[in-house]
Amino acid sequence: MEEKENSRRAKNKRGKRKKIITYLSIVISTIILGIIIYGVSIYTKAEKIVDNSFEQVERPNNTSELREEDVNPIEDNVSLLIIGVDDSEKRSYEENSRSDTLILATFNKEQGDIKLVSIPRDSYVFVPEVKYFTKINHAHFFGGPKATIETVEQFMNVPIDYYVRVNFDAFIEVVDTIGGINYNVPFEMYEQDSKDRKDKIHLLPGYQSLNGEEALALARTRKYDSDIERGMRQQEIIKAVVKEASSASSLFKLDNLLEAVGNNMTTNLTFDELKSFASYGLNKNIAINSVKLEGSGGYMDDGLWYYQVDEESRKSVEDELRTHLGLPASDNLELYENSDLRGPYIEKE
Repeated sequence: MEEKENSRRAKNKRGKRKKIITYLSIVISTIILGIIIYGVSIYTKAEKIVDNSFEQVERPNNTSELREEDVNPIEDNVSLLIIGVDDSEKRSYEENSRSDTLILATFNKEQGDIKLVSIPRDSYVFVPEVKYFTKINHAHFFGGPKATIETVEQFMNVPIDYYVRVNFDAFIEVVDTIGGINYNVPFEMYEQDSKDRKDKIHLLPGYQSLNGEEALALARTRKYDSDIERGMRQQEIIKAVVKEASSASSLFKLDNLLEAVGNNMTTNLTFDELKSFASYGLNKNIAINSVKLEGSGGYMDDGLWYYQVDEESRKSVEDELRTHLGLPASDNLELYENSDLRGPYIEKE
């Protein structure tokens, strides 16, 4: 009797263990299946969004005139121009908005790193679209991404292979979707929000969590330091967004991230080309290095304030970016260096 009872108990234990294993197997299989379905869904949605956001820049062979042959981001070092614009309904600018942010990024495949340079929005440059000198942020007003790309190439002598144009709504929604970013605010500040409500954003100095509106206000403010520092601040905020967005906790926020970007972006990147940049985003040890354009500002004969990029600094940045792209350094001078169109500064109180 005792042996039968022990045998029955052993069978029950084996039965319970088998049920538990079966149950866990079903749960794990369901989770894996769910992840696969989610991944396929996200992939399909991402492809559709990128396809809808695609906007080619009309140029010979769809390639920069500073390139001798086509490039492929899967194999080659490439550049990307980030164009940030404010085309909100309140502004009513639509396609005729000025660019508020211009960041040129170069990607080196072998080194696996990225270089970023911010171009001050008031930089005095030649705009090929209208064939005269003005602020670089006016180029987008005159001819959208195409005119902006041509202007930056003319100014920096660096090929622009791809561009991404995003508005402020995308930035705000992305930051809010990933749960905000942590950032060391350098000063107390009062700034308007995205709806132009004066002093709506108030931040104190120190390391803190910022939501989308706060991060945008900090990136945009021009009252507390120079245009150069503003550009560097924008780069650091972008780095913080990339770091948070690539974290494991953001995995199941991808759907919302795609929604945030989808309606607020245009790019000449195809979906396959965009996927090739994943190798940079998935590398947690990737180096994102900031490069700075030095210069000074002042009023010119037309009574407007411009930022004059120092030619030695510009040339140094040009050489650094071209080298990063695997291109030879150029010895040509700035187009307008001795131009009669380049007016002198005037003193103005």
